[in-house]
Amino acid sequence: MSPTFRALRNPNYRLYLVGSVVSNTGTWLQRTAQDWLVLKPLHGGGTDLGVVTALQFLPVLLLTPYAGVVADRFPKRRMLQLTQLSMAAASLLLGVLALSGAAQIWMVYVLSFVFGVGAAFDVPARQSFVSEMVGPDDLTNAVGLNSAAFNTARIVGPALAGLLIAAFGGGATATGIVILLNAVSYLAVIVQLERMNTALLRIVPSRVRGRGALMDGVRYVRTQPTMLFVLVLVFFAGTFGMNFQLTSSLMATQVFGKGAGEFGLLGSTLAIGSLAGALLAARRTTIPLRLLAFAATGFGVAEIVAGSLPSYVAFAIFSPVIGFCTITLLNSSNATIQVTSDPAMRGRSMALYMTVVQGGTPIGAPLIGWVGQACGARWTLWVGGSMVLLGVVLAIALLARLRGGLSSVLTPLNPPGSLVNRVWDDQAVARARK
Repeated sequence: MSPTFRALRNPNYRLYLVGSVVSNTGTWLQRTAQDWLVLKPLHGGGTDLGVVTALQFLPVLLLTPYAGVVADRFPKRRMLQLTQLSMAAASLLLGVLALSGAAQIWMVYVLSFVFGVGAAFDVPARQSFVSEMVGPDDLTNAVGLNSAAFNTARIVGPALAGLLIAAFGGGATATGIVILLNAVSYLAVIVQLERMNTALLRIVPSRVRGRGALMDGVRYVRTQPTMLFVLVLVFFAGTFGMNFQLTSSLMATQVFGKGAGEFGLLGSTLAIGSLAGALLAARRTTIPLRLLAFAATGFGVAEIVAGSLPSYVAFAIFSPVIGFCTITLLNSSNATIQVTSDPAMRGRSMALYMTVVQGGTPIGAPLIGWVGQACGARWTLWVGGSMVLLGVVLAIALLARLRGGLSSVLTPLNPPGSLVNRVWDDQAVARARK
């Protein structure tokens, strides 16, 4: 089997990946339809769109750390089935409201928050469940294939949503139909999880006890310089840079004067670069930290360039570069956290990681939305990209301080989780204690 697809040797992982493609396609259908519902039929602006995005990710900020404790304590497969069911219910209600013409912006606010609660518990369980389906040798590959599946859906979903919305008239009824398709798509994951052979799962016995489990996870991550470096990078990228639905919708409608079809197409062109980056990541067996720094730098610069492009065509052609840099950063960060973490701490480590990646959105999305409304859509990309570059500088400075020099970032390192990395971490802890 090709090294790019070696994790597919595991039958449970094959089931999981198929369900993920279907469900993720539905997710992108809803994201595009929900944004269009706010901007057009409900006559909202950039600030309204920013608030919707913020409310959807606010539970990630508030609840994901606790969800990581739950993921380390209870069976992840059952937990995932429950979270998928809860998100399906929220999508079903929003779709019915939009289809009936009764939807109002405040209803979108409330259901975005409810949807986010389900996602907050879904994310750490889903991320750490990968290591139960595949062995450590295939973990990095599985993370890459997950992203490839996600971005395949991201290519199909927005474009299909745009076509469906346009075909059904472009109003609230059209968005309701598309959102209902997402509600149905969650069944794919629920069914595939039920079909798995539990005897093949690598389940780590829970060692979570008492009320101090969350703080145990925080203290553990604080002793890991590699994880801290990753968290600083992804905080700035996630908070200020990865507001793609917001920035693309504002650029498409306000700068280039385009409709639903062209707006949906931008999500697909962005995902072309993301898919290429995910497939390339699936082939890697080592992840030097300089790769993360270079990917974050490329992401920040690409956003600034995109904000300066003169036409819709140029913006669409360039957007895969943003997608490539983004997924390279996220895949490498995800795999680094998973491989370097203690298996008993993996749920909490991934919860903290996802809290940082997505939890900053309630801060960044309204701010970037306000920037777009006050200064113009181009400024959403200029400001976002500049903040990502600031994050790179701060992350490198932090790691250099903890490890005693820039060589830990600028020179190749052994694979994450190797003895060299553990020695570095032990030295950092020893210095901190002094």
